[in-house]
Amino acid sequence: MTLETHDGHTADPEPAVERALAAGAPKRLTILGATGSIGESTLDLVRRHPAKFDVEAVTAANSVDKLAAIAREVGARCAVVSNPDRYQELAAALAGTGIEVAAGAPAVVEAASRPVDCVMAAIVGSAGLEPSLAALRSGATLALANKETLVCAGELVMAERARFGAKILPVDSEHNAIYQVLDRERPETVSRLVLTASGGPLRTWSRDALNHVTPEQAVAHPNWSMGAKISVDSATMMNKGLELIEAHHLFGLPESRIDILVHPQSIIHSMVTYCDGSVLAELGFPDMRTPIAYALAWPTRMTAPVQPLDLGAVGQLTFEPPDAERFPALRLAREALQTGGTAPTILNAANEIAVAAFLDGRIDYPDISATVAASLEGATTKPVTTLSDITAVDEEARAVARAEVARRQG
Repeated sequence: MTLETHDGHTADPEPAVERALAAGAPKRLTILGATGSIGESTLDLVRRHPAKFDVEAVTAANSVDKLAAIAREVGARCAVVSNPDRYQELAAALAGTGIEVAAGAPAVVEAASRPVDCVMAAIVGSAGLEPSLAALRSGATLALANKETLVCAGELVMAERARFGAKILPVDSEHNAIYQVLDRERPETVSRLVLTASGGPLRTWSRDALNHVTPEQAVAHPNWSMGAKISVDSATMMNKGLELIEAHHLFGLPESRIDILVHPQSIIHSMVTYCDGSVLAELGFPDMRTPIAYALAWPTRMTAPVQPLDLGAVGQLTFEPPDAERFPALRLAREALQTGGTAPTILNAANEIAVAAFLDGRIDYPDISATVAASLEGATTKPVTTLSDITAVDEEARAVARAEVARRQG
């Protein structure tokens, strides 16, 4: 396979973007998932550079008060809560502001479709898939922080990106690092990609101790501040399995040429190995505002309030291969990518159900990967053709996973 360039042919910015930047015009920005951790970091940068951005829309799942405060602060034209039952609360909170208010999943998709320069896609879970597709179809640059968009529908998403001439800028620190050091003009020179992983909070735990992990222990990430679900994914290393699938679609390399390396300090965010033996890496203090700033400012750069990297103070950088026995999620992700079709959709859906059950105290930590494995065996895999096909498979996989959770509870 060959590497896919994000704009179809060249890494150069579109003329319209160049003209806007030259004129000093602010970027029109929509933030999907404005109240989550990525949304908050995005807003921090917007506050620090108010002249650079003109916020069109902000969305949230349920946090009405927080969403209303954000919309007022940044002067958004539209605020959308995805839970339709919260519409009246949001309308009351924004009464008299002139800010347009809407609710429900279709309204989130409409917000993502609005004509802007950039859409920050930070909705957690499969709920972010359709809005991300809508943003691509509008022709906006998609700053993609939602893993499930490419995991569940990578082939469809990349086809739509090419069809509408849109650009995807990865916000995950690992893919953003690869994007920064990847020679997209000479893809034939790329040998391998290396995704680094912190190893999460349970990296050094014994096999026996892993049988007794509590939700509080699983979400206590040593380096990154993240939401509960993604923190558990880091503990199981499912996040790295999902990132492997993402990297395959973003950069066009097969699974066999994408490596995972545990790097506890989280200073090197990922690497690209070239045919001449050179290895290029992007380094930085672990702060999501760095990749977010890169995506928001592209094709230029903007200042971000991150801690400067002092390698002398860090002292040493260490690496180790991931333990496949202790982290079975990595094997499951590779197998799903090898199987292809909707297998990654099943993987993701089952993992969401299993992680939620673990956080609710309904299943034990080892049951997360076991539930995903059972779901991959029990759900039907088919080729990826349309969004409705993916939705149907997602629903079936969730039903299979819920049944497996119930069986393990019983």
